[in-house]
Amino acid sequence: MSKQLHKNFTDDQVKSLFEKYSKKEIKLNYVLQILKIKRSRFFELLTRYRNNPDNFSIQYKRNISNYKIDREIEANIIKELKIEKDLIKVKEVPIKWYNYSYIKDLLEQKYNQRVSLPTIIDRAKRNNFYFLRPKRKAHDREVISNYPGELIQHDSSHHLFAPYAARKWYLITSIDDYSRLILYAVLVERETTWEHILALEGVLLKYGFPLAYYVDSHSIFRFVQGRDSFWRNHYKLTDEANPQWKQVLDDCGVKVTYALSPQAKGKIERPYRWIQDRLVRTCYRENIRDIKKGQLILNNLLQRYNYRIVHSTTGEIPYIRFQRAIREKRTLFREFGIMPPFLSTKDIFCLRVERMVNSYRKISINNLELKVPGAPLHERIQLRIVPDKESGISEVRFWHKDNFLGNQKVKNSELNLVHF
Repeated sequence: MSKQLHKNFTDDQVKSLFEKYSKKEIKLNYVLQILKIKRSRFFELLTRYRNNPDNFSIQYKRNISNYKIDREIEANIIKELKIEKDLIKVKEVPIKWYNYSYIKDLLEQKYNQRVSLPTIIDRAKRNNFYFLRPKRKAHDREVISNYPGELIQHDSSHHLFAPYAARKWYLITSIDDYSRLILYAVLVERETTWEHILALEGVLLKYGFPLAYYVDSHSIFRFVQGRDSFWRNHYKLTDEANPQWKQVLDDCGVKVTYALSPQAKGKIERPYRWIQDRLVRTCYRENIRDIKKGQLILNNLLQRYNYRIVHSTTGEIPYIRFQRAIREKRTLFREFGIMPPFLSTKDIFCLRVERMVNSYRKISINNLELKVPGAPLHERIQLRIVPDKESGISEVRFWHKDNFLGNQKVKNSELNLVHF
């Protein structure tokens, strides 16, 4: 209890009580009740006060530098800090600072050793593994939501997540703005429209239709006149050309909101930093070179972030915050359903192109001719294409207005889907 005295009283308050006691203006029992200390502690402090009243203080000072820990624990701290230092030196890696919280978690998980964060920082300072981070600029815009599904923030990041890998990877992520629950996170070698459509499929099939998605103005998400020259003609201005990714959300009745600045994407950047930082450090320590093994590490980090970490902004674990709102029926997620006239999820989560049917009821796509029985002559039909990377085969589903005309299987290489 005596160590807490400095938290409950100031030096002047204690001095005043001692002075009154010395003048017999207050009884001992009353002082003990106020300070909540024992007689022995009281007379110890009183003696210190009388010996040096001007410099008397009850403030408790923890001497971290003299705090002794097990030699093996100290050796492991230095060992991991040295690895951190080597990682920071790699220019291509998005790691520029020491992460002492990561070292603390690593000691618990890898060595089964519990050490306080101040102790690790103290050892870092004493062994030249410490420098101050520059202050980050505050975000000037934030999106505020009150319900799960009100806004899904979606983005991607391109970094050398595994320092021993031959190339950089993309991390595609979707996060529920209200709960900060990460709904989707996948590493891919190439960022394509199809990968982002797969991300939509992963979220919408599991959680339902949200009210809106929040993205930046990347060409996959938004056509901007004057920038996206591939689409530009005299009739298409900003938002008049509809990207493939947005067409999927249009079919689902989900709105899209665009960030007006990088600062406006602040909320998704913070979870990104937590995931990216630990992903790089872990891949480095485990000598990861393969993207599939990198994904396994990412999955473990997601499990920890979603189910165990208290978010600094909400003060809650993301999954618990998300589920409580669902139980209380405070959600804007709508149950997923296939809207007419579509017959399958393949008609929604797909790539779309239009082609003219010739006199032989054939269409041509990238120099490949396909016969479409029952297709109206000399009219445009829509091809809804679902590629499968594992088999190398795409399913092409033919639609004319609201009528399904049939489907065919075609090799991905023959369709030449490189632009998607």
